[in-house]
Amino acid sequence: MDPYKILGVSNSSSQEEIKKAYRKLASKHHPDRGGDESKFKEISQAYSIIGTAEKRNEYETSQQFGHFGDIFDNFHNIFGSFFSETQH
Repeated sequence: MDPYKILGVSNSSSQEEIKKAYRKLASKHHPDRGGDESKFKEISQAYSIIGTAEKRNEYETSQQFGHFGDIFDNFHNIFGSFFSETQH
């Protein structure tokens, strides 16, 4: 899920621009106004990820370092299976 794409903003947008985009989309898709509930939930979830400077910073940091987890998982899968086979 790319919260920036869902909200229709770029990752260089200001917090005010993100908030404005969220409010516009949430109003348009709100179920009480005849909108699509699943789309509204998706928009709300995206805003919960980048809606504040603190949350946005956490998200950006996790995106920068998230790929290391994949590398370590692959390393473990390759060598973990090798060592478990040699110990039997």
